Amino acid sequence: MIDWKAVGVGSLINAVLTIVLTISVFPLFFLGPIIGGLVATYIGSGERKDAPVEGALTGIIGGLIIGILFIAGFGALSAIIGLIFAKVGIVAGTITLIVGVFLTVLSILVGGVLGAVGGFIGAEIKENGRKEVEMEH
Repeated sequence: MIDWKAVGVGSLINAVLTIVLTISVFPLFFLGPIIGGLVATYIGSGERKDAPVEGALTGIIGGLIIGILFIAGFGALSAIIGLIFAKVGIVAGTITLIVGVFLTVLSILVGGVLGAVGGFIGAEIKENGRKEVEMEH
């Protein structure tokens, strides 16, 4: 069974890390979905077979959050441009919407795949950590 609280936490971690890494160190943006999926699987109470699903869900939800923030942020910018230049504002708003939808879909697809990878990694860490503790006793 999927632990939705863990998926929510992983999605937020995914979105925040992806945005921060995209702005600061672009080539490392892919770590956001992987770490989000890893955290969701590691802290979640779900079973090992649910790990890729939990990871993929963090990537999908994180991608939606990123897309909504992108559209909202650039929507506000295009509205300001629209107030200043009427014709340019209409074109900017349309282009922003098209690019925003494209980036949202791309974020969802990439985030889902990388989140599933993070879910596998988190499940392995969680299981191997338990084995180490059991062996020490």
